[in-house]
Amino acid sequence: MGRMKPFILSALMLIIFMCVPPESKNGGTLAQEKARLDSLRKKRCPRLMSSAAEYYRNRDWKQTVKIYSEITSLDCDEWNPTYAPPQEIYQYYAIAYEQMGKFDSSEFVLLDGLQKLPENIELRKRLAYSYKRQGKLDKEIIEYERLADMSLEDVSVLNDLSRLYKEQERYEDQILILEKILNMDENNELAQSELALAFESSGRDPLDVYKKRYQDNTENLSYGLDYADRLIQADLPQDAVVILKSVIQKDPTSKLAYRKLAEASKKTDDLEQAAQAYNALFKIDPRDERIAISLSDIFIETAEYDKALKWADKSIDVNSDNGDTYAQKAKVYFYGWDHFRKNPFTTDDRIVAKLAYNYFVIAENKGYRGIFNKKDWLDENAKDVMYGRAQWFMAEDKVKRTRKIKPVSPDYRWVTEAMLPEDDWK
Repeated sequence: MGRMKPFILSALMLIIFMCVPPESKNGGTLAQEKARLDSLRKKRCPRLMSSAAEYYRNRDWKQTVKIYSEITSLDCDEWNPTYAPPQEIYQYYAIAYEQMGKFDSSEFVLLDGLQKLPENIELRKRLAYSYKRQGKLDKEIIEYERLADMSLEDVSVLNDLSRLYKEQERYEDQILILEKILNMDENNELAQSELALAFESSGRDPLDVYKKRYQDNTENLSYGLDYADRLIQADLPQDAVVILKSVIQKDPTSKLAYRKLAEASKKTDDLEQAAQAYNALFKIDPRDERIAISLSDIFIETAEYDKALKWADKSIDVNSDNGDTYAQKAKVYFYGWDHFRKNPFTTDDRIVAKLAYNYFVIAENKGYRGIFNKKDWLDENAKDVMYGRAQWFMAEDKVKRTRKIKPVSPDYRWVTEAMLPEDDWK
């Protein structure tokens, strides 16, 4: 037993020496491998970066991807970020995949790059774009939320995030973003318009947004027009009138302001002010027959048929090819007849009814297809309502010789036009 001890000790010593590797040899291997990689990178990376740039310029996306794959495998950016800037590598690598329509591969490259450069704005923007092209809307929004936190004063990022929230109908989130934009740039017209729409879409009253936008910049007349328009929609036409008068005072040539002033005035039953607005508008734009028609309508409402007829005639003078202008004259005659007609109908009533009918016929022949058209009704009731062959037969000889007949009663003093008999009336 005693003779076995030296043998056991020797065996233990041998095992210990076998299990512990020589430090100098292993250290030498690692150093050699690093030196080999550094030598390879020093030789390959500059060439690869040059080739990648050349292929990228020539839009050879397949070769660009291949070269950047080698660059990232060699970790050229870690070896020398001056020769191989990491942002440039991962950005152009991703763009090459994008140009090939491989947005999933672009996403993979960008995620790899963001492992090294987590705060890089451009890489995150490209990642958001790759999500967009893949239809990954939730991930796109998350990236823009990160970008918004990272680049607090980048309005373009906030605008994009606002758009995404709008597409998702997340209007409360959109409102917060738009208010953040306006805190940085209170005169941002796009954000102001979008904020009003977001309020409206969310069910909240956007009127305060339009009011503040105008009050903060009263020299911007389009803001005043928008605010007035909203006031009219909110059934506050009297308030709209005040704003529109202020706009007109600053710009007396604003056709839109006069048109809206006339509209608001009619809603407040101030037809005199509405007529004045249209009158001023016609002086600015005397070739617009619609203005003359609008004035004629106002005077029909006030039963001033002489003025209504004057403006209907003026609309025809402006555009005699538009059936609407002749329909307006027919409308004046019809409403005047309806206002003054007697029971039973007088000869004058029948003359005016016939004049109305004649102009409805002309209007239709010139393409009028409007809602107000009494031609068919007058035609159906011609014997009872209109001047016809029977009345002409009973006319005085003097009238038959001149072949013209006009109303003579004071009620129809405004009718200055003579009615002509039909050719077959003998």
